[in-house]
Amino acid sequence: MSRTQSMMTHRLAAAPGVLAVLLLSGASAPAGAQPAYQYLRIIAPAAPGGGWDQTARVMQQVLQQTGIVRTSSVENIPGAAGTIGLARFIGAERGRGDVVMVSGLIMLSAIVTHASPVTLREVTPIARLVGEYEVIVVPAASPFRSLQDLIEAFKVRPESISWGGGSAGGTDQILAGLVADAIGVSPRRVNYIAFSGGGEAMSAILGGQVSVGVNGLAEFAPQIDAGTVRVLGISSAERLPGLDAPTLREQGVDVEFENWRSLVAPPGISPLDRQRVERATEAMVRTAEWRDALERYRWIDRYLPGGAFADFVQAEETRVGQILSKLGIGSGETNARPVGGAYPIFVLAGLVFWAGSAARDALRGSRLSSQKRVEPGWRPAALLAAAIVLDVALMEAAGFVVASAVLFWLTARAFDQRHPLRDALFAVGFSATAYLLFVRVLNVTLPAGPIARWF
Repeated sequence: MSRTQSMMTHRLAAAPGVLAVLLLSGASAPAGAQPAYQYLRIIAPAAPGGGWDQTARVMQQVLQQTGIVRTSSVENIPGAAGTIGLARFIGAERGRGDVVMVSGLIMLSAIVTHASPVTLREVTPIARLVGEYEVIVVPAASPFRSLQDLIEAFKVRPESISWGGGSAGGTDQILAGLVADAIGVSPRRVNYIAFSGGGEAMSAILGGQVSVGVNGLAEFAPQIDAGTVRVLGISSAERLPGLDAPTLREQGVDVEFENWRSLVAPPGISPLDRQRVERATEAMVRTAEWRDALERYRWIDRYLPGGAFADFVQAEETRVGQILSKLGIGSGETNARPVGGAYPIFVLAGLVFWAGSAARDALRGSRLSSQKRVEPGWRPAALLAAAIVLDVALMEAAGFVVASAVLFWLTARAFDQRHPLRDALFAVGFSATAYLLFVRVLNVTLPAGPIARWF
């Protein structure tokens, strides 16, 4: 190091909170140098095991190893694709200069999807950090040996293929929708199952609870290397070195898609605190330890600081809104939502129909004298209670048609026990018709269960 560089290093080290600049050349902090932070909290707004959690923990390790931060901790706040963590970050950490949060495209898409009352415009933008391509995988024992196998089955019966991934409206669901759109299937027919964390999603994929998994490459890397999952395609423009996996484009699916992750600070921090975290972040991304992490996790260096990053987020908000609108999962709606909203209304309408029919017969007095009346007692109430419990229990495992047929049949049993076979046929027919109406006409995703291949 020259005398000029040595003097510059000494001056920068003496300035409080700006040790980070020492590392712009990629070297670790010299022994005895003052850390930029004695203690820094890093919030990952997701459950452990996902991309945000990985990024936060890599940051923690690099910041401590290089001496930029003396000690650091990672806090997980899962829920609603990061928007719960974002709301808490804005409300509880306002003005604090010793805490940061990992964010990114998934959070931005969740804000747009769910019309969140809190947005990334309310935090202090620090920098975009990394990019990552998404992969589509199946368990090693899956009958889908290639992307074409999956596409052929998906085109025939879209709802019979379940796509497992991260939060509803996030990058995993966006990629599934883009694939569907590229092959001529309505994205609204994608049967997307959202999981709150990477570990939960991985368990479902490996356990065969979903047909296919979608997630970032880094999250699947251990399973890919172990051979427990098979990569059907990656969303990069070209094949990646060290990964024996074809791109979507080379298999005839014209889709290229990249996720990105970033770092934000709380609103209301002082200019000095903002300068300190910006310099610490810049120092971190220039260290050899950070570059090693990028290579290890197959992340792409997408470092973009300051005002340029803030402009990028605004442009991305517009772009994501357009994509989600095209895929039919924007404007506060998503076809990965749990069965709710439309289904209770449907059940209520069915019960009103039955009650209206009974009232009509009572008013007309038709055959009431000759019919065997249901004796008052506990039996009707017990049958109705059993109908509701079984409907809830069977909905996910057996699907909408089976669960609803059981509900309607037991409801009929509670009021009229004379025609069990007729009522059973009516319940099955009515449930199947309702399923087709909601799925094919109203584009509402309902659990199909084992009978999906017939619909």
